[in-house]
Amino acid sequence: MKLLQFIKNQQTKLGVKTARGILDVAEAAKGFRERQPEKMHDLVLQGKDGIRSLKRFVEKIVNESGESTYFLDEDDIQYRPAIEQPGKIICVGLNYVDHANESKMDLPTSPILFSKFNNALAAHKEPIPIPEVTEKCDYEAELVLVIGQIAKNVSEEEALSYVFGYTIGNDLSARDLQFKTGQWLLGKSLDRFAPIGPYIVTEDEIDCNNLVIECKVNGETRQHNNTKNMIFNCAQIISYASKHMTLNPGDIIFTGTPDGVILGYPAERQKWLQANDKIEVSIEHIGTLTNVLV
Repeated sequence: MKLLQFIKNQQTKLGVKTARGILDVAEAAKGFRERQPEKMHDLVLQGKDGIRSLKRFVEKIVNESGESTYFLDEDDIQYRPAIEQPGKIICVGLNYVDHANESKMDLPTSPILFSKFNNALAAHKEPIPIPEVTEKCDYEAELVLVIGQIAKNVSEEEALSYVFGYTIGNDLSARDLQFKTGQWLLGKSLDRFAPIGPYIVTEDEIDCNNLVIECKVNGETRQHNNTKNMIFNCAQIISYASKHMTLNPGDIIFTGTPDGVILGYPAERQKWLQANDKIEVSIEHIGTLTNVLV
């Protein structure tokens, strides 16, 4: 399933992308007198049983219901971040060989983990303000994992079974702030510098180790790679992180960006992002996350 969150009557609601449009899960559940989760985090907490139940419900509504008011035109909805208020936003740095090389940094021997905060979350189509404190704003197209079960000391072999689903992220980075000190946090956690979405695709429908990932700026392709070229794959990242901290349902992990970021250009070619730039991050089988800087 392709899941999303949107705003309706000033409330965040869970939706499912279908051939008939975006299914308003709560509205349909009310009409059919069934209990279904109202928000993404509620579904994450229900785990695989919740996914199976919702999938059966969606199939019934799509195939049997003649009621069209349960479905919304996707062009008319206002998106919310694919998941809100995660307990942790974990990011992996330098996770593609070519990106490490273009950044002129040594290849890591273990995953480089850092974090963002919830203030950085933003939605598909949400405008992203460039703060006055930075002059070097950069994009980073990334596959994002959504954790679905408590994970502590899990093996690589078991790790992917702890995933709820996969979404798209743009790890926007203020490079002048990122390298102002030895800690990257300042350049990573500016307001709305972690847009995610538009969808979460449930883990049963995605091979996370073979997905084309791409970033375009104003229609020009800047990044094009495949998740099979990660230095540390998704299972290794989850296993490694879980040995150092407990991962909880709803936690998200940005898995690293491929080469092609502005930071990797020769100095004379570095044209940093500016207002009105349109950034599109696409991942095979998931969709396209679009944001415009303001």
